[in-house]
Amino acid sequence: MIAQIGLSILLGGIMIYAWAEYSRAPAIGLIAMLVAAAGLYFVWLPKHATWLAAQAGVGRGVDLILYVWVAINLLVILNLHLKLRTQMELITALAREIAIVNARSPSTMR
Repeated sequence: MIAQIGLSILLGGIMIYAWAEYSRAPAIGLIAMLVAAAGLYFVWLPKHATWLAAQAGVGRGVDLILYVWVAINLLVILNLHLKLRTQMELITALAREIAIVNARSPSTMR
């Protein structure tokens, strides 16, 4: 019961954060709210997670939830990596442009 209350508080906090972020990134906010709501559902009705796991061919509901969590985390990490890579490419392009604009000809370097 203590674990259910603690997890509910954490998932409730995630839902509040997702609601606050919804205006900036609607897709991410909506997905986060749905995942947190599903988490709350399975925290309070763990037998449903076990049933769903059995339907998916996984032994326990906890295992299924962990597998899905790992898959979501891998997608998030891939998304962050691609965004960081794009940012680094943009910074490199901007640095090149600044270097070209500020370049001096050999005669003016004396």
